Amino acid sequence: MDATGFRTHGHRFFGRTALVATDPARVLEIDDPHDLARAKALAPLLDAPVTPGFADVDAVVLDFDGTQTDDRVHLDAEGREFVSAHRGDGLGIAALRRAGLPVLILSTEQNAVVAARARKLKIPVLHGIDRKDRALKEWCEAEGIDPQRVLYAGNDVNDLPCFHLVGWPVAVSSAHDSVRAAARAVTVTRAAPERSARSPPGSSDPS
Repeated sequence: MDATGFRTHGHRFFGRTALVATDPARVLEIDDPHDLARAKALAPLLDAPVTPGFADVDAVVLDFDGTQTDDRVHLDAEGREFVSAHRGDGLGIAALRRAGLPVLILSTEQNAVVAARARKLKIPVLHGIDRKDRALKEWCEAEGIDPQRVLYAGNDVNDLPCFHLVGWPVAVSSAHDSVRAAARAVTVTRAAPERSARSPPGSSDPS
């Protein structure tokens, strides 16, 4: 149904109409927020989770705080910030790099920690960004990448504009409820780092 046809005919049953057999278990009238909440609760029981494969995406864009960290900030007496990152993330990003898949960190925070982690992972970073969706769109245009072929992983409400832009919005399992609801897929593992992103001298990262 389109708006023009609806205005012309004054009802929604115009054009080609047909009966469609439906599964009673999947039929639910949604008239108010309570109906929508029930539908969201039932959906995981009725539909298999969607997991994107290598053939589905041309680039991976990652939020930083709460996605590559546990969303906590540690401060010393001089106000210097420390965060924690997971070794497994470094290994995963290294695997994406070896596969030739572009990876970008996109963060609202202008923070030396974000830049340091990006250098460690050997991937580009855009941080100190007010409009993450606009920055993402411009990056895709510069790289010649269709946003519908981008996987974007985030955790908080400022990631929602990017979710609406890309084809594969992914929320970490500890994400804000509104972000999980908007995601096409939700990770099973929570963001639970094992060590500080600021390593002691002599330490090494597998990435």
